[in-house]
Amino acid sequence: MSEKEELTYSEAIEKAASSIGRFPLVPVRGVPLMSHIANNWDSVWAFKPDPSDILIATYPKAGTTWTQEIIDLLLHNGDAEACKRAPTPVRSPFLEIASPPPIPSGLDLLKKMNPPRLIKTHLPFQLVPPGFWENKCKVIYVARNAKDNLVSYYFFDQMNKTQPEPGPFDGYIHKFMRGELGWGSWYDHVKGYWLEREKKNILYLFYEDMKENPQREVERIMRYLDVSVSDEAVRQIVELTSFKNMKENPMANYSCIPSPVFDQSISPFMRKGEVGDWTNHFTAEQSKVFDEDYDKQMRDLDIPFRVML
Repeated sequence: MSEKEELTYSEAIEKAASSIGRFPLVPVRGVPLMSHIANNWDSVWAFKPDPSDILIATYPKAGTTWTQEIIDLLLHNGDAEACKRAPTPVRSPFLEIASPPPIPSGLDLLKKMNPPRLIKTHLPFQLVPPGFWENKCKVIYVARNAKDNLVSYYFFDQMNKTQPEPGPFDGYIHKFMRGELGWGSWYDHVKGYWLEREKKNILYLFYEDMKENPQREVERIMRYLDVSVSDEAVRQIVELTSFKNMKENPMANYSCIPSPVFDQSISPFMRKGEVGDWTNHFTAEQSKVFDEDYDKQMRDLDIPFRVML
């Protein structure tokens, strides 16, 4: 991607910023998606990936950008400069995203790229275009502890002016519990991919594992993708994808999105990247109510999430 095309992407968003607002959620097969995604749904569902394409799937704010950067570096042998060729949403397009013209949609960006392509989605399993499974594409899913995921999504919804107004934190907790946020229920999301992980050869990762031992998880991703880089390159990738380095990397920190759309003065796109930050935001009563509901919603599956006390 040339420098001019990079500029065009940011300029297109700047140009359209005045027509961007907090889009309402519209159900697609029972899953609430922003209206501009719902309006473009037929094209998303019809997308035909190449068998060499790689899909990164997450519930929003579960380590998506981190994983995109790790994989891009693995595919470029740890070459930091190669991974500064364009901002994250251009290097690794967001499959379902669609915005007012002249902003290119995820599908527009993908059409201009040659396989293998690194593709991002927040779609729950049942809404992933069937071509990914038919072509046996590599799919990596990252799941994050529910309370931390909720807190991160709450702050993101404050700064992202395309998402519905988050409202007060207490109300947001209940919307999360009821699956009334963009991309629907966290519970259905993490369970959907977990149930299909073996049948569909999905690499299912946990955010907390990545924080605990990033080198181990980078090596797991490397083996899954059947790529080989040196031990030194792995160490380099771990360093380059530390929270501190990514927060300072203009090609990864979403500073390419102008402030009328992503107002990082409200909350940075890369805010904390911590495990257990929920304890700074939940009251004891909120935590109790959430835990009781969590136990009910997750009782049918034993997914090994860390218990964050």
